[in-house]
Amino acid sequence: MDFTVEHVAVDDPRAVALRALLDLDLDERYREADADDPPGMAEERTEALAVHAEQVVATFLAVDADGSALGHVLLRRLGEEWELKRLIVTEAARRRGVGRALTDAVVRRAREGGASRVILQSGRMQPESLALYAAAGFTPIPVYEPYVATMPKSLCFERPL
Repeated sequence: MDFTVEHVAVDDPRAVALRALLDLDLDERYREADADDPPGMAEERTEALAVHAEQVVATFLAVDADGSALGHVLLRRLGEEWELKRLIVTEAARRRGVGRALTDAVVRRAREGGASRVILQSGRMQPESLALYAAAGFTPIPVYEPYVATMPKSLCFERPL
């Protein structure tokens, strides 16, 4: 690998910037699909997707030799579950193994924490992510809370540990 994976604080400025970039990307990908939402659905979806700092077990960044952030992922506790959240790889860093390295870091940390599996929620407008998750050993599961009501067409996955 020509980059490193670092464990950083959830409020690390590079992590915050990458999450903002992810928000823009997801808004663009799903804007049309969300256009017919009933009143209040966008707010409910935002709350379902919210990751609160006290839930975060680990934040990982992939960092280039010059210190620039190439990718980001969170591991959070969602009740009794361990959930991979907010995975992003910058466009310039794609096809370098960044997404796989970040996914592996989450799986390793969850295993160290005693998790029996890692779950995640994604969607059909993210084909790159879906391919990565399949290659990393994630398999489909039913949509789980808190996404059932606001994103019933989500694609959800698990990786048993």
